[in-house]
Amino acid sequence: MVGKKSGKALLREEGLERTDNNMDLTTWPAVTMINQKNYYTEYLKRDDQILPLRLLQEERRNRLTASAKDRDRALARAKSNEPPDVELDMDEDAGIDELGGGSGDQDASGMKVVVIHPGSQNLRVGLASDPLPKTVPMVIARRWKCNESEELGGEPKPKRIRLDDGSTAEPEKMFGPEFGSQYNAMSAELKIHMRANKRRVLPSSKELVVNYNSRTPHEEISEHNDPMRIDWTEIGDNPKEAPDYITGKEALRIPDDSEPRYKLFWPLQRGWYNEHDYRNKTLLFEDISIIIEDAIKQQLNLHKKKDWAQYGCVFVIPDLYERQYVIQILEMLMRDFGFGRVCFIQESLAATFGAGYVLACVVDIGAQKTSICCVEEGMCIENSRVNLKMGGADVTDVFMKMMLYDHFPYAGINLKRRYDYLLAEELKIKYCTMNETEISVQFCEFHLRAPNQKTRKYLFKTYDEVILAPRGFFEPSIFDHSDKLRGRRKLIGRSEDLYDGSPNDPTSAAQSAIIKMINPQADSQELTSNGDTNHAFATSTPSRPLPTMFDRFNDSDMPNSALGSPAPEGDGTPGPAIDGLLNGTLNTLGSSVRDDVLPVIALDDAIFTSITHGARSDEKKTHDFLGAVMVIGGGSQTPGFHTFLEERMKQRKPGYMKHITIGTAPRELDPQGVMWKGASVFGKLSGTNDSWIGRMEYDRLGARLLAYKCMWSF
Repeated sequence: MVGKKSGKALLREEGLERTDNNMDLTTWPAVTMINQKNYYTEYLKRDDQILPLRLLQEERRNRLTASAKDRDRALARAKSNEPPDVELDMDEDAGIDELGGGSGDQDASGMKVVVIHPGSQNLRVGLASDPLPKTVPMVIARRWKCNESEELGGEPKPKRIRLDDGSTAEPEKMFGPEFGSQYNAMSAELKIHMRANKRRVLPSSKELVVNYNSRTPHEEISEHNDPMRIDWTEIGDNPKEAPDYITGKEALRIPDDSEPRYKLFWPLQRGWYNEHDYRNKTLLFEDISIIIEDAIKQQLNLHKKKDWAQYGCVFVIPDLYERQYVIQILEMLMRDFGFGRVCFIQESLAATFGAGYVLACVVDIGAQKTSICCVEEGMCIENSRVNLKMGGADVTDVFMKMMLYDHFPYAGINLKRRYDYLLAEELKIKYCTMNETEISVQFCEFHLRAPNQKTRKYLFKTYDEVILAPRGFFEPSIFDHSDKLRGRRKLIGRSEDLYDGSPNDPTSAAQSAIIKMINPQADSQELTSNGDTNHAFATSTPSRPLPTMFDRFNDSDMPNSALGSPAPEGDGTPGPAIDGLLNGTLNTLGSSVRDDVLPVIALDDAIFTSITHGARSDEKKTHDFLGAVMVIGGGSQTPGFHTFLEERMKQRKPGYMKHITIGTAPRELDPQGVMWKGASVFGKLSGTNDSWIGRMEYDRLGARLLAYKCMWSF
């Protein structure tokens, strides 16, 4: 009897037994698991692994090699008893030839460096070796079906209230009851202040001004008797041969009734892209490029773009910039203009270079925006950056409103017309002041010069309009803010992070604090928009109110025990509260809230807000910033502005009276050109070599270079 066979025997007989022939199942190498408790990589942790830093090191090494060869050559040629005249320069950063080319002597003198500072109203451009920049209007006139004064049915600016029959309301009701009541309140407050300072105030001053302005006719002067007549831009007799566009000062001198019609486009408005007046962003970028290119060719006599590869460019950008703006400008300078190298500098930092300040709170009052930033040891403090959407153009607008309210003899003035806009700017510069000693009934005159018309001479009187208009910086509700957010984000969206899609434009705690002051519901709106209600500050029991940013300034005694000590820079250690937030957890508002709220508050409040977040509860830094407030820009050129600002800040914060000082730019510098001058100095310094972006590295890495080349966190 045969016994039962096992399973292995059956498999062996059937040929199904598994045998090991020492052959791998696959030729792919087996990857072992990573020990997550101890793993390490050197990827992008050394300078030689990053292209911009590696190229810079190679340039330094090549220069040292060339210097050593020159020294050896000089030693070989020299006689044995005569020492060589050539000495080796061991400073690696001195006179390094940059990636874009160019000799060290030319770089040191700035002959091969173009400095560009664009603004909402003016563009300043020049070589770094020039003592002063060339200023041209940041405007382009394009052939259009109608000019800007004929659009929207010819609605004038400032906008008047019309009656049912189509006629304009009387001057006292022309701008609505809100403007009239606020204007009268400001006028009454000025009289009280003047009487308190023992200044003479005539009780019937307003009546004298109104009666004279409403009854005085104008006088016509023939063109050949006008020695100051204007040479208007000639278009030509044949409309088909008219140019497609005109830039610079010639664009502002085009007659409004020209054939064909031309419309003025200002591509930058209030420090932003002017998206409202454009149909697509391509045309917007093209206009910026054309204006800058024509300015370089006409003002600097660099007519051949093929020669621009031998030049470097220093471009001035706002403190609180937008990433897409910087990226687009970099592409324009590299691709369209073909510069050999480019670097960027922020406005406030450039101002300190130009004025020679080491530590300062820079207040730049421009045509349509006011920027404030604290600068310390060559760096802009990020959380102190403030950008207010008001400037000298708002003063011009409200000054014309006040004059029309008091029966201005030229009642048909329209700031949309080019000659009226130039006239209003001239009147503001000539008559506005902030010195109370000059406030009285003043006799004034002006000449209206319009194309194809006789010159008209107007006589008028002014009283307190000349001081109340620039005081709008401290009472900004008198300004018209109705259209300042119009068209925002219509063409160009927010910059977003490549990986998580979150907005990555630079933010500032001071700017967020100002938005919260304007719109206290900003926090709740941000939480609602994000869909996060778990972190809302909603409690069933009353909570203690959080301190505001001005609590420290309101305490005139300033006890040292309440100030505390500054917290470390790290995020882990909380310090004293600022604006209800801890130092280590300073947050900013979301981009949607920041785009919907117009940042406009009183100028002195904005300065205190910037200094509070810039000093970060450090009492010594607070004193230093308050003692080095530098006010620059065209909007600050009103006589007596600096004195008035200093007195107002001292009245608001008497505990810091002995520390507050308002500084100005050096006497030999125009306050409007301080930033350009600082950028020209920056372009000639040898220590800025790390900031230059060369052609080869830009072709390889593109805008990613900004993370390595900018002196701030881009």
